[in-house]
Amino acid sequence: MAGSDALTRALDAPADPPLRVLPPGVGELLRELPAPPRLAAHLRLVHDVAGQLADWLTAYCPGLPFARAAVLFGAATHDVGKAVHTAELSGPGSAHEDTGRALLLAHGFSEDQARFAATHATWATPGISVEELLVSTADKVWKGKRVPGLEDLPVGRIAEAAGTEPWAVFLDLDEVLGRIADGADRRLAFQASFPL
Repeated sequence: MAGSDALTRALDAPADPPLRVLPPGVGELLRELPAPPRLAAHLRLVHDVAGQLADWLTAYCPGLPFARAAVLFGAATHDVGKAVHTAELSGPGSAHEDTGRALLLAHGFSEDQARFAATHATWATPGISVEELLVSTADKVWKGKRVPGLEDLPVGRIAEAAGTEPWAVFLDLDEVLGRIADGADRRLAFQASFPL
């Protein structure tokens, strides 16, 4: 029972600043698995950061179509495979990626939704979508980690869609990511407050 109480808190506890509500079906899936509370907290945090990035991109480059709901769902479920591969919650590993995709498919989610679990760490793959790049970026910057090779990829897509120079997009995106990274300590403390 204590584990389910901790999971409920991880899914519903207020945060400062407040976190967005997870997409429909995600909380139920995490309860059904049952996901470790720290994983649920992590998914809430990355989901919120992905929402910030999606909000910024929508306003910054309306000429770049992307599926905002897909970004939010992908961020909210990208590490769901760690409910099975729990050692990867505190250590390295990629077994959770294919397992997460399979879990989502087995629970009735579409291939389009499940793809993020398998692709969030493979941003250099040819043909990767803007949605996948946003999820990958959110998965890094939530904890204050900046990955130049990753961040360059959406810069190119945005510059092309906006008809502007990549350096100008880089400066604007860098400002947004820097502002998000500034809140990493609070997010890390929130996640660490829940048990593995």
